[in-house]
Amino acid sequence: MSRIGKLPIALPQGVELTVSPENVVTVKGPKGSLTQAVDKDIIVKVEEGQIIVARPTEQKRHKALHGLYRSLVNNMVVGVTQGYKVTQELVGVGYRATNQGNTLDMVLGYSHHFVFELPQEIKVTTTAEKGQNPTIILESIDKQLIGQVAAKIRSLRAPEPYKGKGIKFAGEVLRRKAGKSAAKK
Repeated sequence: MSRIGKLPIALPQGVELTVSPENVVTVKGPKGSLTQAVDKDIIVKVEEGQIIVARPTEQKRHKALHGLYRSLVNNMVVGVTQGYKVTQELVGVGYRATNQGNTLDMVLGYSHHFVFELPQEIKVTTTAEKGQNPTIILESIDKQLIGQVAAKIRSLRAPEPYKGKGIKFAGEVLRRKAGKSAAKK
């Protein structure tokens, strides 16, 4: 059996899970509501305060989907109870980030600004303290969406290996390269 798929998901207090006849799972909690379409072969049910994800056969396809949908449902439960938070740092001279509502405006060393319109489901805050790198903090209940948006922001100026300039995740360790060495006489 799938090691991930066979683990039950604890259903916290105040969280409600419903499965429609079309196999669409809806999770409602204190922070909001999320939906996910589940493959018609995978069975999702609530038993004794736990969410159980089961598969009908031992086919390779069913084994692969079993763990996938268990992880997706677990991410939904965690999202509506705790939420997700991603912090990114802008490393480089003159790099700045400001936000007005859900519009993120970044200066990343190019001749133009990057204006990034974020989805309504994501809340953004920016900080710029003296002596610290400017930071972008993204918060959402949807793990897939926040990861996709964070990756898109990072791709605007990925960290380079020589000086480390660019947009990096907080706590990310970059592999650094040595620069050119002087010619010997």
